[in-house]
Amino acid sequence: MKRIEIIDRIGAKYNVGNIESGEFSYSIALKSIGKNIKDYQKATSGSQHQYLDIKFENERLSILVECKNKFSKWDKFKIQKQLQDYVRFEKAYSDKKIVAILVETEGDDLWVWYGQSVIIDEEHRINEETKLKTFEEYEEICFGKVNDKIKVIDAIKILNEKLHSDGVNEKLRSQFVGTCLLALKNGLVYENVKETINASTGKSLKSADVVLNGIKNILEGLLTKSGSLNKASKLAVLNNKVLDDQDIQSLTYAELSDILKFIDNNIIPFINDKNTAGQDLLNLFFTTFNKYVGKSDKNQAFTPDHICGFMSKVIGVNKHSRVLDPCCGSGAFLVRAMTDAMDDCETEDERELVKREQIFGIEYEEGAFGLSSTNMLIHGDGNSNVVQDSLFNRAKWIENSNINRVLMNPPYNATKKFCNPEYTKNWDSKKKEDPSKGFHFVEWVARHVSPHCKLAVLLPMQAAIGNSGEVKEFKKKMLENYTLEAVFSLPVEIFYPGAAAVAVCMVFDLSQKHEKVNKETFFGYYRDDKFTKRKGLGRIELTDDNGNSLWAKAEEIWLDLYKNRKAVPGLSVMKKITFNDEWLAEAYMETDYSALETADFQKVLNSHLAYLVKEGNVYED
Repeated sequence: MKRIEIIDRIGAKYNVGNIESGEFSYSIALKSIGKNIKDYQKATSGSQHQYLDIKFENERLSILVECKNKFSKWDKFKIQKQLQDYVRFEKAYSDKKIVAILVETEGDDLWVWYGQSVIIDEEHRINEETKLKTFEEYEEICFGKVNDKIKVIDAIKILNEKLHSDGVNEKLRSQFVGTCLLALKNGLVYENVKETINASTGKSLKSADVVLNGIKNILEGLLTKSGSLNKASKLAVLNNKVLDDQDIQSLTYAELSDILKFIDNNIIPFINDKNTAGQDLLNLFFTTFNKYVGKSDKNQAFTPDHICGFMSKVIGVNKHSRVLDPCCGSGAFLVRAMTDAMDDCETEDERELVKREQIFGIEYEEGAFGLSSTNMLIHGDGNSNVVQDSLFNRAKWIENSNINRVLMNPPYNATKKFCNPEYTKNWDSKKKEDPSKGFHFVEWVARHVSPHCKLAVLLPMQAAIGNSGEVKEFKKKMLENYTLEAVFSLPVEIFYPGAAAVAVCMVFDLSQKHEKVNKETFFGYYRDDKFTKRKGLGRIELTDDNGNSLWAKAEEIWLDLYKNRKAVPGLSVMKKITFNDEWLAEAYMETDYSALETADFQKVLNSHLAYLVKEGNVYED
């Protein structure tokens, strides 16, 4: 296939080159962002590889194409290592997903790689890819269809109603569905199961019990395989608190098999944890289902997966990161960090190292601890270092883990038993909830991780405003020891339909004091993430007329503004601050008057009128 045919087939409008020949020089590209290609070249493949034949890209995907006349004339190992070099350079150059292709110019053969990590060897080659696809087709493979996301979300409502009608308590549903999903992914047999005899007791085992025992055996096997810490306690939570619960034990075989069949037919087909699209759908299912079944609990603040992904990119999680979530809940941050770190890997050994030694989580509450363990196992492990405890009991464990990245969403109104005893011992009898609004969790963690760490945390707006003395005290402590790099004002109903808190994301560099750095902090007004509320199912991703995600473009803009410290009216501002100041974009940002429309004025007038009616100042005849 000739070069021009390759460009026409994939899409000329996506083709980019930065030298006269039309090739893409990674030496030039990396230099443009302040990096040196020599830092990313490996001695085993030489230094001559820096000119990629053809490159295609948009805001979220890069397709790298290296051409060879005939594969039979080349050493397979060497040309695959050459393509691996280009993948490594691209990862250093951008955060985009990658499709890597070797193609013949004097024949019709081609080799394709994509998915997590993009490891260029025979084991990871996508053998079924024998024909060149369009850019749009590769993009759909890597990111999936938004329509698929809607199908998964619709299935959640039906599944929840099914569990409700079968008498499964709301508090059990997330964990039970998680264990079922995990067992199905690992070969659970549930159809046409007959009664049998228990080998240990000699008693009859009903069909439903046979299936539940199958789920238990799979869970134990997976925890054994992972070398998980606290294997016994995790099994106790998953078995005693879920599978042995009366609501589950009372399910008939018909009810149990019907639930499993629904998950198998309506959830599993969309989930492939070997690629990014599958991982994203899995995260979407888990976080949305947790929200849906727990929507009556207005204190639940499940972090949406797209915000987890954004925060992971902000602090630069990669294969060298050692990530901690000290309040890990259902494990959403840990799953996203693990996925992003493994995407940066080049070998299976590196991927295994990430899962086994670089992801750390702590969860106090037993139910959430079981949920996080299941969530990690569903995503391909990574639960080896997830423990159940108070984070304040784990100071030495955290210090010895050499953490260099923290992602967290602490409780905003924690009662005394969840807080640091050293902090609560000075509370007077009137204090029932954490007056620091979660800030004391952040300050404690910052003291116990590596001084070279970056920390991204979700906190309520009250913590950013800082009117109370307790909040101001912790703002002062943070700036006396660390640098506030950024604060993002996030969508108002980010946790809908759970907690009503309005959240901001704060980013701290723990390597030096704020005053010593003497630089401006970036404030982003990131209220519009292109999601909308959908009754009963939380906030749903919007698409354009062609079905493309609008969030993908919004995230690209958010990250570009932050990384390049751009001040844009209506979106971002740079400002020097102290602990006495409000840490919010709204306090300093210029209004973009050019974006105002008549509808905006009408909206404000309607809102004010509604307020007046509510207060009794306006009466309708």
